[in-house]
Amino acid sequence: MSQPIRFYYRGAVQTIADASPTRTILQHVREDQHCTGTKEGCAEGDCGACTVVIGELKGSTVELKSVNSCIQFVPTLDGKALFTVEDLQQANGELHPVQQAMVECHGSQCGFCTPGFVMSLWGLYLKQEGRSCAPARKEIDDTLSGNLCRCTGYRPIIDAAHRMLELPKAQFDRAALAASLQAIQRTGMLTYSHDGQSFHIPQTLAQLIAIRADKPDATLLSGSTDVGLWVTKQMRNLGDIIYINQVAELQNVSEQDGMLTIGAAVTLNDAYAAVGRHYGKELNELWQRFASLPIRNAGTLGGNVANGSPIGDSAPWLIALGSEIVLNGKGGQRSMPLEAFYLDYQKKDLQRGEFVEAVRIPLPQPHRHFRTYKLAKRFDQDISAVCAAFAITLDGNTVREARIAYGGMAATSRRAPLAEAALVGHEWTKATVKAAMAQLAQDYAPLTDMRASSAYRMKTAQNLLQRFWYETRTDAPLPAGAVNVFACA
Repeated sequence: MSQPIRFYYRGAVQTIADASPTRTILQHVREDQHCTGTKEGCAEGDCGACTVVIGELKGSTVELKSVNSCIQFVPTLDGKALFTVEDLQQANGELHPVQQAMVECHGSQCGFCTPGFVMSLWGLYLKQEGRSCAPARKEIDDTLSGNLCRCTGYRPIIDAAHRMLELPKAQFDRAALAASLQAIQRTGMLTYSHDGQSFHIPQTLAQLIAIRADKPDATLLSGSTDVGLWVTKQMRNLGDIIYINQVAELQNVSEQDGMLTIGAAVTLNDAYAAVGRHYGKELNELWQRFASLPIRNAGTLGGNVANGSPIGDSAPWLIALGSEIVLNGKGGQRSMPLEAFYLDYQKKDLQRGEFVEAVRIPLPQPHRHFRTYKLAKRFDQDISAVCAAFAITLDGNTVREARIAYGGMAATSRRAPLAEAALVGHEWTKATVKAAMAQLAQDYAPLTDMRASSAYRMKTAQNLLQRFWYETRTDAPLPAGAVNVFACA
């Protein structure tokens, strides 16, 4: 029996029982609710004109995050709160400080992108509750990384990000919102059906295993940052859908026996924050450049790994560290090295009825040096031409173990066995690295596409290995991320 979707919006609990399971949140607010402040620019989560804020219960409080409404499906709102630009007007009719700051700083010209910027800045505004200092420029830039504007040049909008915190404060009652959300939480699995298509939201691992066994051909949905485009760009019929993000066991992050385990439903932002506590220096830039903040708020590390894109930015560094993927299903749990999971382009060692349960990442080890590098045409929110990750273990100045992994160089993210062999057992010197660089031409045969030529990919892949040596050489290493020319073609 179909159950209605329930969520909090415009000051009340909304109930939906007759929408397509793949109707987007953007379509709902514009066409059904007639709240047309939220705009559609790209329908793929790139421009930010559709940015909204989603509130979700986390224990006794509410976590609020900006997301792209153009690629999120309405059933994923069940048990949550939705906020659009129409919700920011104050009780006395005045503009919210975020909106007022945009007016005062001339942060809007044509105005099409403005509601999206306002919602991203509102997310930052809410983060300032309890803070004693204003956000740094880097945090502002990261907050706005998913919003594009053709008119203002961004400086007035950044000015507004500072100005909004100087204006009289606007109150936000999280406790009242938490109470409203508590009343619509579920303990059992939601099954929503419409026009022959079903949308299932299990709450426990046992429920997920059961529904996956019953519907092995259903589309698994997590952050919707890729699957959403199957609908908005490819016009695909997804059939039955199983949404895994409410499964409690898949939201866990834990450390045990030298491994960090991250559940498949942990968002990219939370996953990278957990990993960053151990590999912050090595992963900080890659984390910041991994898509935009709204995409990282919605997407999951498990989903990125399960997707298996050859240009995904997570797989190379996970492989370089020797990470494992944990799978589950009716036949039970099994695990394997992540590099063994990828068989060929878009082919994975995933049996019918299985799903990704978690990723297990080795914690830092003595004498192991680890770095990641991303080459793309833009700094923010761009797909890599080459993504490289290196991990070596030194005994004095001798390489005892080497793991080299690249994205963008083959049909899958994979290791470079010949280059690794050229390093192991040899002194960590420039001559050794040069020999390994030469072997990369045997390990990979990269293709040419709109992001980079084959020659560019090979040259920069080789140069990144040399850069890694310069940053980890035992005599006079450069600091990680130091500006240098070694990665240039």
